Amino acid sequence: MTVPMTFSPEVAAAQAAGAPIVALESTIITHGMPWPQNVETARAVEAEVRAAGAVPATIAVIAGRLHIGLTDGELDTLGQARQVAKLSRADMAACIATGGTGATTVAATMIAARLAGIAVFATGGIGGVHRGAESTFDISADLQELAQTPVTVVAAGAKAILDLPKTYEVLETLGVPVIVFGQDSLPAFWSATSDLPAPLRMDSAAEIAAAHVMRGAMGLPGGQLVANPIGAAHEIPAAQLAPYIAQALAEAQAGGIAAKAVTPFLLDRLFVLTEGRSLTANIALVRGNARLAAGIAAALAGGAAPVGGAAAAGGAK
Repeated sequence: MTVPMTFSPEVAAAQAAGAPIVALESTIITHGMPWPQNVETARAVEAEVRAAGAVPATIAVIAGRLHIGLTDGELDTLGQARQVAKLSRADMAACIATGGTGATTVAATMIAARLAGIAVFATGGIGGVHRGAESTFDISADLQELAQTPVTVVAAGAKAILDLPKTYEVLETLGVPVIVFGQDSLPAFWSATSDLPAPLRMDSAAEIAAAHVMRGAMGLPGGQLVANPIGAAHEIPAAQLAPYIAQALAEAQAGGIAAKAVTPFLLDRLFVLTEGRSLTANIALVRGNARLAAGIAAALAGGAAPVGGAAAAGGAK
């Protein structure tokens, strides 16, 4: 049995030409924003990838087929669809097998990218260890996926609603390289810096591409997490966010919010509590991540440019 896959004309042409391609997830469309802002944002992120010299491949499952790249019509339809599943490693195959429609999380997008031969994926932030995981065992499948699927993921770090120290401890235990782009501390999603030191630092897309290629040459499983700080013009300092995150977490606990519903609930509450600033920052950081990912993909397509080659633009500065 083969996986039922459909490549958009743009992605198919890019693969035939050996052009750089960047995978993009689709939960930001179906679970992150209302229509029409969700589709407008998705198109803006795709435009960032194209402007930086690569081809975007937004990934989703539609009527039982894994789509690698979406046409304008498919993007519009997905943006207005109801009852779209939120897919991760555990339920992606079942959705495809039963003819369902679902949007891909980080883990599911990595799986799809591997199947499609795409090495680089840009997202907002990865999932991780939720606060209180010592009693709930709520840990995102994204971490295990990074440990086993050979895709370089560009994000603004783990989402700041998570337990960041525990998230990065788990990534270290799993042997996942965490590379911070251009600074010595880990970013914290909406905030450019944190008090956590960068495990690794690289200052160019070419360096990151070379590390990706070397992992493959050594036969090491898994991918890389590239933590790209949000630009200073759009960040929300961690000290400002902390009380809002604490309030949202308390409301989630009081309301019995659990499992896959936790992250969407917290993001929605932070949007309200920050008067929309969290969403503005989220859009800016995704666009910055798309630009850096395009630079890494271009370096890989060029045979992993030697270290010291041209660097891509980083965060949305």
